[in-house]
Amino acid sequence: MRQADHPEVRRWLARHGLADIEPTSLLATRLAVRRRARLADSLLLAGFLIGAALTHALRLTYARSSWLPLLALTGLVVGLLVAQWLLGWWVRRVDKRAGAHLSRRVAHPVKLGWPAVLGRPYAIFTAAAFTSAVLLAVSVLPVSDSGLRYGAIVVLIGLAGTGAGTIMQLRQVLASPAVAEDEASLTADVIMRVEDARALVTPSLVWSLPAIFLYGESLGWWNAVSLVLVVAGALALSLIQIRGAGAGTAARRAMATR
Repeated sequence: MRQADHPEVRRWLARHGLADIEPTSLLATRLAVRRRARLADSLLLAGFLIGAALTHALRLTYARSSWLPLLALTGLVVGLLVAQWLLGWWVRRVDKRAGAHLSRRVAHPVKLGWPAVLGRPYAIFTAAAFTSAVLLAVSVLPVSDSGLRYGAIVVLIGLAGTGAGTIMQLRQVLASPAVAEDEASLTADVIMRVEDARALVTPSLVWSLPAIFLYGESLGWWNAVSLVLVVAGALALSLIQIRGAGAGTAARRAMATR
């Protein structure tokens, strides 16, 4: 393990109640690949929003009667899904390589399902965020403003892609084999699964799409609702994070029920 990685691994262990465990190269490798993958995922989401905004602007200014911008947006959604899947595959591949060097492997006695890893509060919050954004976009479709209708279609395509990507990556998190050699590293493995799952369901794109695209030639109730969804969602997520169990506690509960 590089000396520069030691403080970060030590802080991660202390944050999750594992301060008595010595940092290992296995843990440093797994944490480093996750940090890079989340940075890359943030850049991908930013690139997707910029690309989607450009197709929206192109449709409104130069190609009002053309479906080419919509096809371009569909291509962006597919590209985002493929890139996110590749990021998840890269993380699991690094995990697999790191596990191959272990002298012994331990596994979870029973399969950990989404209620144990993700937790019902996060699942309910995610479902509510998606449902609210979808209902808002659908309710805008009958509006006479063609720009708004196109924006609602953009939001629905983006939400469909985001939902599919989230489910796809969550399955990767749940199905990947444990990378651990003893009880302590098995606990760390479950904590990382909980963190991965919670990071996946943070609805940053779900909040952004309605607020960006549900603007037409006139202000309407949908503008206020899209902003309320962002504020209310951020407050709800903060409350869940503050009042709910931390990743370490959730992981120990999941292991206790095995």
